Amino acid sequence: MDAERLKQSWSQVAAHGEQVPFYFYSMLFLAHPEVRQMFPTNMAGQRDRLVTALGHIVSNVDQVDGLVGFLQDLGVDHRKFAVREEHYPAVGEALVATLQHFLGEAWTDDLAQDWTAAYGLVSQVMIDAAQAAETKAPPWWVAEILGHERRTFDLSVLTLRPQYLLPFTPGQSIGVSHPSVRAWRYYSPANAPRGDGTLELHVRAAPGGTVSPRLVYGCTVGDQIYLSAPVGDRLTLWPAGSADLLLLASGTGWAPLKSLVEQVGAEGSRRRVDLYVGARSRNEFYDNDAIDKFAASYPWLNVTYVVGADFQQPGAFAHVVDQALADEDFRSRHVYICGSDEMVSHSVARLTESGYHAAQMHHEGFGKHWYGPMWRTSTAPDDSRGVR
Repeated sequence: MDAERLKQSWSQVAAHGEQVPFYFYSMLFLAHPEVRQMFPTNMAGQRDRLVTALGHIVSNVDQVDGLVGFLQDLGVDHRKFAVREEHYPAVGEALVATLQHFLGEAWTDDLAQDWTAAYGLVSQVMIDAAQAAETKAPPWWVAEILGHERRTFDLSVLTLRPQYLLPFTPGQSIGVSHPSVRAWRYYSPANAPRGDGTLELHVRAAPGGTVSPRLVYGCTVGDQIYLSAPVGDRLTLWPAGSADLLLLASGTGWAPLKSLVEQVGAEGSRRRVDLYVGARSRNEFYDNDAIDKFAASYPWLNVTYVVGADFQQPGAFAHVVDQALADEDFRSRHVYICGSDEMVSHSVARLTESGYHAAQMHHEGFGKHWYGPMWRTSTAPDDSRGVR
């Protein structure tokens, strides 16, 4: 399997943009119409995820050790869509047909063998991971809504109780789906694991979204929703050891950082933690009571609120990172950042300019964030972490 040949051919195919996923799904559904029911009715939000996922896999095909964990997570995550071993060949056929179509005369027998081998490796890792997970956890959890509190006109705090214990690490994300839709939206629990197994989710209804408006406006106490296995480790504390922390949050980006604060408190560590919480206006600080309670209970925690908009200075906007940089030199700390795409990208850029290195900055990325299936929608059109 020639890694460079794979990368070069994929670069040629990806240059055709939206035509690639459109052709792929057309081939898949025409040849295997039985899989169409596994997908959402509206495919608009799905198509770019195929290209994103394949691009990630191909670009790392020569770094197998680093790719295996990613593929294992995909395989485990696919279970919630009822994807089984027999579905993988259908996807492989559609993928090869798509590559052959867009490469035209550049498609050779050697390239066909490379892609067949690569897909065989990818699918087998995913299949093995899914089968191993069957003995450890269900493909999804049914959870009852115990609490549904509207904090602002478009934001609610939900308390959930899964029927079975759903283990997770603070900072991870959990897929959430409403029974009325075939789509999933990822949220980070706003709490460290509890003895009673309950979870707290902070949900903002995204305009045009599929899942989040139903969670905010269409659910009430006693309703049931679905949860999937936790994914991600970019916001977990393990890489930071016992280092002091700087936490930068805006909007519902506060949720995963709230779980980290609880984790530090439960560990009884001697970390110093500075938390900066931002919102566009004072009215949008929706979780003040909890934040103030943390500040009063934990002597190692220092909290600063940052109001973004200043009505006396139209057009000006204050970012949490700029306030933090003005207050103190935190370059000895690990920095955890969560908020809108613009907030995360601005924070990373400002911290980098100020001498912070990439290894100490923890965030989920920015732009269209993508978790889960390489050929199946893991999230709805409101899936961008930027809606925080």
